Amino acid sequence: MTIVALESLSFGLGRMAEAAAEAGHRLCLLTGDRSVYRHELAVLPPDALDVVDVDTWDQDAVRRALAAVADLAGLINTTDTWSLPAAELARELGLPGPDPESVTLLRDKRRVRETLHAHGLSRSTAVTVPPGPEGAGEVLRAVGLPAVLKDSAGTSSRHVWIVHDEEALHRALAEAAEQRLTGQLFAEAFLAGPLYSAETLSWDGTTRLLGVLSRQTSRDAVVREEAAAFPVALPEAERAGIEAWVSRVLAAAGHERGFAHVEFILTADGPELVEINRRIGGALVGEVLCRTLRTNVYTAMTDEALGRRPALLDAPLDAEGPAYGFVLVYAERPGVLKGWLGLDELAAFPGAVEWFPVREPGESVVHIGDQRGCTGMVLAEGRTAELAQHRAWSAAVRVRPVMAAAP
Repeated sequence: MTIVALESLSFGLGRMAEAAAEAGHRLCLLTGDRSVYRHELAVLPPDALDVVDVDTWDQDAVRRALAAVADLAGLINTTDTWSLPAAELARELGLPGPDPESVTLLRDKRRVRETLHAHGLSRSTAVTVPPGPEGAGEVLRAVGLPAVLKDSAGTSSRHVWIVHDEEALHRALAEAAEQRLTGQLFAEAFLAGPLYSAETLSWDGTTRLLGVLSRQTSRDAVVREEAAAFPVALPEAERAGIEAWVSRVLAAAGHERGFAHVEFILTADGPELVEINRRIGGALVGEVLCRTLRTNVYTAMTDEALGRRPALLDAPLDAEGPAYGFVLVYAERPGVLKGWLGLDELAAFPGAVEWFPVREPGESVVHIGDQRGCTGMVLAEGRTAELAQHRAWSAAVRVRPVMAAAP
């Protein structure tokens, strides 16, 4: 039988195909752009999975593609963008899947903040503001400064502004007015403290914390993710507190089954939510989970797609594997990617350094202020997440994307 993935994160297809095969099924990817998965497809055997080209923005086209799949057993989605269409199609086809209403809530960051505030799980609420100068008064009145402005349905850190004073507020609102937002612009309180994400797995009232990932973002007002490391070494009592907190947060937000990537700030008063993604973490998060925990965590995704309690929820986890850090390597200016300098130096660095390309030479890079400007990632291992991160960063600074002017 066949398990279908309606698009996917850029990395993880190999692990997903392996998990499906272990369950006695074959993985089929429906995609509108194979180039997103170029690295995975290049290193996988040609027969590892089936790839069907279809306009995944067209739900009728996806519906026809699913109808053509022999012995369809389940539907997987690991993206924010296609999470709601996947949930709706699973319900329509009688396949296991999340409640579309829950997915709709989790795709709206403003509503999630309001919901958690109503449940006493967020100190502040959110307020919708119009892009442009007329929004400044509402931000100052309802939220104050510093504040964060966000697209309620944004992904990949796009359309997120941190504003510390009125000048920055007016500048961010002017920039927002020029963008094509996916949802609505809203403002919420700025949270002071380091950024982390809780990588979790849930099933009908039970949530397991698989580990905590550290996250580093740019110092610019427009947020861009720069690096991450896993697993963060936390005192046992603090780790247990985060697990209890994230369980309450996910329950209040209606997330009952599957992975969640929960970003939070560890403030002086405890964890405060940044956002919830109802999926496994992006970039190389899934890969480092597999390596550190010494198991293919994507088997839980297969179990969920088949409507059964994931064995990973109850399995003993071997956390004695190496820790990992990875750094995103961005183009310094827009243009056409010609290649990279420094890749031949990576083998000299400690930490079994690896290079994961996200783009390929000849591609145009238009946006460099968010993850769309990432050209590849440097991964390194170490005994601790801190050591792994230092190793990854020292190697990544040697890699320089070579850009040519766009024609």
